[in-house]
Parts: sequence; structure tokens; C-alpha cells
Amino acid sequence: MKKILLVEDDPNLGLLLQDYLQLKGKFDVVLCTDGEEGLKAFSKQEFDLCILDVMMPKKDGFTLGKEIRKINQDVPLIFATAKAMMEDKASAYDLGGDDYITKPFRIEELLLRINALLKRTATKEQNDVTPAQTQFQIGDYVFDYTTQLISYQGIMQKLSTKEAELLRLLCLKKNSVLTREEALLSIWHDDNYFNGRSMDVFLSKLRKYLRDDPKVEILNVHGKGYKLLVN
Repeated sequence: MKKILLVEDDPNLGLLLQDYLQLKGKFDVVLCTDGEEGLKAFSKQEFDLCILDVMMPKKDGFTLGKEIRKINQDVPLIFATAKAMMEDKASAYDLGGDDYITKPFRIEELLLRINALLKRTATKEQNDVTPAQTQFQIGDYVFDYTTQLISYQGIMQKLSTKEAELLRLLCLKKNSVLTREEALLSIWHDDNYFNGRSMDVFLSKLRKYLRDDPKVEILNVHGKGYKLLVN
């Protein structure tokens, strides 16, 4: 049984969602009514997925999501809000959110999104790397895809799952173009605008991790994608 953290300050809606998901989805749902309570629950237990209301007292959903990401970079996050503004959606994905749903929503739609995210997570865990190569030399860096670590002059940098998957694709295409569509479909399974924004955030992080070696650069190839250039 998958365990879900539901953080919703509306007690009626929270109980309704909790009951429905436990009955129909057969999940174990922990309900919290504000962001601080949600963070305490996440710090003490392991969850397979989190549903975070954005507008909450004490700690808003985006702040909570950011703090959850410091603890666990891979747990799927769904943000829920009454706002339908583009800025909110961009913020959700920039923080490492995996999905976004606007209130009012059908509970059945939320259940579909939960199942899709959990299925995607399970597929990634089962279908690891197909090519045999899991270690890559990137200039003076050594990247181990299995452990999700970059080492440089004895200094280790831990990567999130998405960062490791993106860097692996760049390594497999080293000095060649990795198309934006290929990266999005391979990692996010959807090349929509918001996933594109999320990938841009991860690319910025990878550039930061690799900045100490002047021989290494991740280039934007206009209209096509990206190139890991190693001189």
C-alpha cells in the first residue's frame, strides 16, 4: 500500500480526499492541516507521494515543497491551489513539483494523476539503465550514474534522480546534440511547457556542478537542444 502525505487546510475537503483515496485508491493517507504540521510528518515518516495545498497558514505549499525537496529530491509532489495563474504553475515546476492541479477539481482526476505519477516512478525504478555503461569521464569529473555522484578532485556532489538521468543522456551524446524533445520524453514522458521549464532548472544545476573544469560546458543549441562539450 502506497503512503501519501496530504496537506490541506480546509478540514472538509481534506477529510473528503483522505476518505476517497483510502477507499478508492487503497492508499494510506496522512492528513495534515498546515505546512508546519506537514513538514513534521514528512520528517518522521516515509511517503511515496505528497499532495500540497498552496494557500495554507503558517507555511504555504511552495515553501513546504521546497523544504521537502531538501529532505527528499525524488518523492513526487502534486501542488493544489485555487489560483489558475501561470506564475503559480511555473513556481510549482521550478521547485521540483511533478504535477499541478487547480481547484475546484474532480477527485477522480486527482486519483488519475496520482496513479500516473506512481506508475512513472515504478517504471523508472524497474527500468534502470539499458546501456551497460554507468560511469562516465567528463573532463576531470567522474560521474557514477548508479550512485548518482559526481566526483572532482576528491569532492563529491550528490545528484537527484532527474539530474542524474539528464546528465547520463548528455554523457551518452557527449559532443553531440541531445534534442530537447528526446530529453523530455525520456525523463518526464511529456514534452509540455512546464516540464520544459523544470528541465531548464535541472540544466542550470548541472552547469553549476560542472563549472570548475573549463574543459567542460553544457551548450544550448538554438532550436535543437543541448550539447555536453568536453575539450
